[in-house]
Amino acid sequence: MIKLERIAWQAPGGFVLQDISLEIPSGVYAVLMGSTGCGKTSLLEILCGLRRPSAGHVLLDGKNVTNLEPRHRHIGYLPQDLALFPGRCVRDQIGFAPSLQGAADKDTIVQNLATELGIFHLLDRQPDHLSGGEKQRVALARALAAKPSVLLLDEPLSALDEATHAEATQLLRSLHQKHELTVLHVTHSRTEAASLAQMKLRLENGKIVEA
Repeated sequence: MIKLERIAWQAPGGFVLQDISLEIPSGVYAVLMGSTGCGKTSLLEILCGLRRPSAGHVLLDGKNVTNLEPRHRHIGYLPQDLALFPGRCVRDQIGFAPSLQGAADKDTIVQNLATELGIFHLLDRQPDHLSGGEKQRVALARALAAKPSVLLLDEPLSALDEATHAEATQLLRSLHQKHELTVLHVTHSRTEAASLAQMKLRLENGKIVEA
């Protein structure tokens, strides 16, 4: 479950998020839309702990995590630019979170996710030798490696061509179901929203409304 209670935050010299409240039930795939620059990415960053709200509370699966560091929130986050680590092979990208957690089964986690996302043959490859679609799958695997219950996706399909986009949409649908995730997916695409969303939201004038 994702729950925001009266969140407030202001970008320096920019937009204001004020009195933001929403609740996404456990296991639901929610899509958040809104105009460019309205604060969608900032809202995701507040959820995962990269930004601190000036007021309000962030609750995940019933736990108040407002003051917790990102690594303690057990969230999978896929930023728009994917943010793959330069100079690290795919194996190390996926194994990053299990290593931080001291997981004894790190190698198994990496191999299982690489197989599931069809990137096992890429495990020893560097990010600059990957296609756009391959990079996206690596970033998804890295986000899932921490075994999160909540997955945040910031424009995850925006850089893909039409053929890869359709394939990636099906992949997201499959991952949501198999891993029993609560998902908040930011997009500008009505097509994506129609295809994936069980719950549609819109950020308008600093407020969340049902789309």
